Amino acid sequence: MKRPYAQGATLAYYAVGVYNFYELERSDSMSLDGFSMSALAHELADALTGGRIDKINQPNKQSIVLSVRQPGKNLLLYINTNASNPSAHLIENAPENPAEPPTFVMLLRKQLETGRIATVRQEGRDRIIHLDIDVIAGGGRITTRTLTLELIGKYSNIILHEDGIITEALRRIGENTSRVRTVFKGIPYTLPPVQDKYDLFTANIEDIITRIQSDSEAKLFQALIGSVLGFGPVSAKEICFLAGLAPNILISALDSSDFEEISRALTELHTWMKEPSPSLRLDENGKVTAMAAFPLSELPNTQRISYPTLSALMIDADKRLGSYIIPDRERFRRLVRTELTRAREKYDKLGAEIAAAENAEEQKIYADNLMTYQYQYNDHADDEITVPNIYSETGETITIPLDRRIGIIANMQAYYKKYDKLKRAQQLLAVQQEHCMANIRHLESIEASLDSSTRLAEIAEIQDELITSGYLHEKLPKRSKDRRAHPFSFTAPDGSIILVGKNNVQNDTLTFKTAAPTDIWLHVRDIPGSHVILRTNGDEPSEASLHLAAQIAAHFSKACGSSNVPVDYTAVRFVKKPSGAVPGFVRFINEKTLFVTEDEDVLVPILAQDPTAST
Repeated sequence: MKRPYAQGATLAYYAVGVYNFYELERSDSMSLDGFSMSALAHELADALTGGRIDKINQPNKQSIVLSVRQPGKNLLLYINTNASNPSAHLIENAPENPAEPPTFVMLLRKQLETGRIATVRQEGRDRIIHLDIDVIAGGGRITTRTLTLELIGKYSNIILHEDGIITEALRRIGENTSRVRTVFKGIPYTLPPVQDKYDLFTANIEDIITRIQSDSEAKLFQALIGSVLGFGPVSAKEICFLAGLAPNILISALDSSDFEEISRALTELHTWMKEPSPSLRLDENGKVTAMAAFPLSELPNTQRISYPTLSALMIDADKRLGSYIIPDRERFRRLVRTELTRAREKYDKLGAEIAAAENAEEQKIYADNLMTYQYQYNDHADDEITVPNIYSETGETITIPLDRRIGIIANMQAYYKKYDKLKRAQQLLAVQQEHCMANIRHLESIEASLDSSTRLAEIAEIQDELITSGYLHEKLPKRSKDRRAHPFSFTAPDGSIILVGKNNVQNDTLTFKTAAPTDIWLHVRDIPGSHVILRTNGDEPSEASLHLAAQIAAHFSKACGSSNVPVDYTAVRFVKKPSGAVPGFVRFINEKTLFVTEDEDVLVPILAQDPTAST
C-alpha cells in the first residue's frame, strides 16, 4: 500500500514537501523522459517490426509521417520534433500535407520507401529511438539504413544514416551552431556522450542507493536524475512522492529509513513499468504539468488522466500542448503582429501630430488682430503686444508674441503662413490617420483569419493576401484550383444552410459570388470576423436560424466567447464593396442588429458538423 509520506516526517514538512513538488513540476518540460520513452519504444517495436514503409510525408518543417503496412492493417507513425513535446507515436488520421513536398521527405522516400522495419530500439534509456530499415539496394543487395529519432527537446532531430555515415538530417548542425556535436551529410553519425548512470531495469537497487548517497550536497530529485539512467524531473519527483520526501531535501539530511523508502519507491516504479499504465497530470487550469508511462501520483488541485497506450497519451498531449503547428501559420502570425504594432504606433504618432496642429486657428486670430491694429504700433519695438481681441464679445484682450527682427506686417504675414501650413497639415494627417486605421482593421482581420485557419489551403489563401497587400515580400505562388479552401457549411435545425468565410478572400467570394441577393449577410459590428451567409431561397428566415447564424458570426470573430455581441445583418443586395477596397472590406445599409451570447448547448452540435470548425 502506498503511503502519502514517510513516517519520520512532520506534518508541516509534509505540507511543504507536497507544495514544492507541485511547484517544481509545473516548470518541467512537458515531454516523456528517457525512462518513460523505453515503454514507448517497446510499444512501437511491437506494432511496427516487420512492417513495410509504403509512403512518407512531411506535414510541416518539424515532423514526418511514415505509413507502415502490416498484415491486414495500415499504421501511421507520427514523428514530431517540436521542442515542447517531441515524440514518435502512432496516430489514426494523417495530417494534411503541403502541395510541394520538402527536400528532406523526397530523400527519405527515395531511401526508405518499400523498405521493411527490422528493429525499433532505444539507445540505452536515452530519448533516442532507432528504426533499422532493410531496403533493397543496387544489384538486389539488402542493406540496412537507420532512421534515428533524437527526441531531446530543442535539440530534437531526425537523422538518416547508413554504415555509420549521415545521409541527411532534418536539421543540419554545423560548427557555428554547436561546438560539441555536428550533424550534416557525409560525416560519421555520433551519439551523444554516454551517461555514467545505473539502469533501473538491470541494476541492483542497492548500487543506485549508494550512488545517491554519494552526492551528499545535492537535492534528492537532482541526485535521482544523476544516478538513474533515463530519469527526468517527472520520474525523479515521482520517486520522491512515493517515498514521502520533499524533492528539494538535501541528501545529507536523509537517514537510513528515508533511503529504505527511496529503495521501496524505485522497486515499485520498476514493477509498474513491466506493464505500463500511461498517464498525464493537469493543473487546476487544465494545463499539462507532467506525463509518464506509469500512473502518476495524484496531487491536490490536479487531475490525472490514464490512457491505454503511450500513443493515445501522446495524441492527447499534442492536442493539449498545441504541438502540431500548421506550416507558415506562426510565421504569418508574427508578421501580422509586427505590422500591427508598427501601424498602431504610427496611428498614435499621427494623432499627436494632429493634436499639435490644432492650434492653427490661434495663428489666424493672431494674424487678424495684427491686421486690425498694425498702424497703432511701430516696427521692431515690442516683443509682444496686448490688444482687445476682435473676436471677443466681452472685450477680452489678447497678447500676441512678435519677432522684433521683422516688422508688424511681416509678423502678420508669418502668422497667416503658419496658419495655412497647419491647416494643410491637419487635412493631410487626417487622411494619413484614416488610411492607417484602415490598415489596422485589415491586419486585424487577417489575424482573425489565421486564428481560425486549420487547413493548408486556407493558410495559402492568407499568404496570397499578404503578398498582394504588400505585407509579405514574396513571389505570388501558383495555386492548383483543386486545392483551394472552401468555406464552413452548417445546417440549422430547420434545414437552413449557413456559410462562413475562413479568410478575407473567402469572405469576398462568399458575399459577392456565392450568396444570392435575398440571402442574409451577417457580421459582428466593428470587430474583425468572418462574413456569414444565411441561405433563404427567397423566403423570410426563421427567428431561430437567424439567431443561430448570429451566434456563429460571433464565434468566428475576435469577439468569440464574449457576452452580448452586436451582430449586424442585412440582405446581401445591400452589401457593397467600395472600389479599390482591401479584401473583406464592405459597406452596407438597411442593417438591423442582434445582440447574442454564444450558447454552447446550441453551437457545439452545429460546429461538430465540420470537424475543422472547432479546431
